[in-house]
Amino acid sequence: MRIGAELSLATALVGLLCALTGTANAAGLLRPVNANDAPPQIVEHAVKVVIDNGFARTEVRQVFHNSNSNSKPIDAVYEFPVPPDAALSEMTISAGDQVLRGEVVEREKAQQVYEAQATQGAQAGLAVQNGYQNFQFSVANIPAAADATLAFVYYEPVAIDANVGRFLYPLENGGTDESRFWGTSNQTANVAKFSFDLELKSAVPVADVRVPDVPGAAVKDLGGGHFNVHFDAAPSALTTDVVVYYKLMPDLPGSVQLVPFRAKGGQPGTFMLLVTPGLDLPAIEHGSDYVYVLDFSGSMESKLATLKEAVADALAQLDPQDRFRLVGFADVAFDITPGFLGVTADNIAAASRALQSYGVQGGTNLYNGLSAGTSGHDPERVTTVFLVTDGVANEGIVDAPAFVAMQRDCDLRIHGFLLGNSANWPLMQVITESSGGFYAPISNRDDLIGQVQLAKNKMTHESLHDAHLALSGVQVTDTTDFDLGKVYRGQQLVVFGRYAAGGVADVQLHTRLSNRDKTYAARVTFPDVAEGNPELERLWALDSIHALKKQALLGLLPAAEAGARIRKLGVEYQLVTTETSMLVLDDQGFADQGIARNNQARTDAEHTAQTNGSSAPGGSTVPITSGTPSGSSAPSTTSNGSNSDSSGSTTRYGGALDPWTCLLLLASLGALGARRRGQSEAA
Repeated sequence: MRIGAELSLATALVGLLCALTGTANAAGLLRPVNANDAPPQIVEHAVKVVIDNGFARTEVRQVFHNSNSNSKPIDAVYEFPVPPDAALSEMTISAGDQVLRGEVVEREKAQQVYEAQATQGAQAGLAVQNGYQNFQFSVANIPAAADATLAFVYYEPVAIDANVGRFLYPLENGGTDESRFWGTSNQTANVAKFSFDLELKSAVPVADVRVPDVPGAAVKDLGGGHFNVHFDAAPSALTTDVVVYYKLMPDLPGSVQLVPFRAKGGQPGTFMLLVTPGLDLPAIEHGSDYVYVLDFSGSMESKLATLKEAVADALAQLDPQDRFRLVGFADVAFDITPGFLGVTADNIAAASRALQSYGVQGGTNLYNGLSAGTSGHDPERVTTVFLVTDGVANEGIVDAPAFVAMQRDCDLRIHGFLLGNSANWPLMQVITESSGGFYAPISNRDDLIGQVQLAKNKMTHESLHDAHLALSGVQVTDTTDFDLGKVYRGQQLVVFGRYAAGGVADVQLHTRLSNRDKTYAARVTFPDVAEGNPELERLWALDSIHALKKQALLGLLPAAEAGARIRKLGVEYQLVTTETSMLVLDDQGFADQGIARNNQARTDAEHTAQTNGSSAPGGSTVPITSGTPSGSSAPSTTSNGSNSDSSGSTTRYGGALDPWTCLLLLASLGALGARRRGQSEAA
């Protein structure tokens, strides 16, 4: 294990997160449309989360009071930074004895109906997606001197990476572009009562659950991978995210987990397949090159001093056989170091002095920064590029195909770290994934178990190449991309699809390691009937929508065609997208508009499954081994026809620095950096 590389990125990101502390405004403000109206007060904010093996259901319930200073009903807007992989499935507005529920329709129609209802004085609601940044909820005619309850539900997949799962409940903007995201209000969202409840259900044994920076959080182990988390805060200003981590038991075998849904009646089923090859990839023993591409645009001003010190500390932790290079960018890119430098005390001191001489310089020309950072590398050495930015790519080339073409020429791994909810994550996803890298959104409340530890594993160990997932024995259709490309150590792969009928299936992950063919294999059972997870249909549809957006972003699919297909999926599976919105009316309003209650039928089925206590996925979690499963009718062969590695030994987790130990090490480094800054300021 190359501890130097681990500390390099760890120190830099710990410093960046320290710099972000205290910069975010409050979430959860219901802002009046008319600036002369007094804002409604938040009476209660309650969050209930259920993590059921591979996915999470989050229900948010907020009670607002239209104060007596408003003598008439008001219209208001509420924004919420839903995670990128989330599917908004429900919205409910309650005022007095009236309850309004949401149905997803085409975006233009929803807007027209909402405006008409609002003008007529009827209570109504509308949920729209604003690009990749947030969902916006509009509420019309909140009664004067009365309470109104806004509730919504969203689902998202939850992956395990290097034995650790991470769930984020977002309440802040992450420290970037505050005026745009939260509007002009600078008030805090004081709430009389805030409560957070999380239920964890895992088919794999769980060793520990943690909620960083929440001293009053109560974690209860109910046994068998079942945990409860609860805390209250009253009064509270909703200015910080909530992050929950859970660690699986050590030395578990690599596994394949099948989560299916198939209703009675012979209709096609839906499945989510989670494949975890394990932690058996060897460490990289020879020296590597590291390029730090650093954002010096205006939005980095409050974080720049800590960024500089963190990078200087990071360089000091590199191994003697490594090399490093620093590149900055804003409107234009510039070299901070004269190319690659060897890791010596003199070179580190010179690079640190050069870094200190630069300040913020304007806009964010991401293309220029990456172009400069990926040039001049040595093809005989492993080179890793770290892109650290908190802004939107707002200058220069911003077309995704241009970034992909650039990376084909340089053939480097690019890892991106995004600070803030207004950063262009779809573009970052294309940039990093097309290079075989990864991107990670960073919250102020992250203690980096799910970020730095995973990044360290990916940088310091070999990766699987040309990975392709194959499934035989059961007829599957409409799958997400089974051509996975590069797979990093401990990385969990999540794919979705449909299946025609139940049966036994062989799952094989064909890949290459150190120029040798390698196959991981397992056998799972698809049930004929599995009614426990109807939400999977929405998650499959959402994954399909993301794939369509990516194809359009890369120019592989005409935008009009992608929009039409997204619109169809959104209406059929009741998802809020860029092409669809959720209209909230009373029963008579929907009847008058001739809108079918499709979402009500879906939510009723989901609530029934939840009420019945379906905690098991209904399928199976089985070990994954190197080689073809015993008795398989589809033996694995490589491209040259030879048998793949068929030792049959079980791929097991282990051999890695324990994530919690690594966390303590990283926290110590962060504290050391803070002490150094304090001593410097005192001097």
